[in-house]
Amino acid sequence: MQFTVETEQETDGRWIAEVIEIPGAMKYGKTKEEAIAHAEALALRVIAERIEEGEQLVEPISITFAA
Repeated sequence: MQFTVETEQETDGRWIAEVIEIPGAMKYGKTKEEAIAHAEALALRVIAERIEEGEQLVEPISITFAA
């Protein structure tokens, strides 16, 4: 699996990062790096939940985030 993280700085100075392939996987941070880290962690939690619930096929996992 490969995920794309897009970032944008808000007018108030905060950064938002979004994992494009997972709808709703957006997180804010004080810095670009913090926002990316939060969004990546959220994406991993979503993937784990999908596997636990049987929504995602269990297969060898290789996850890559590209900013």
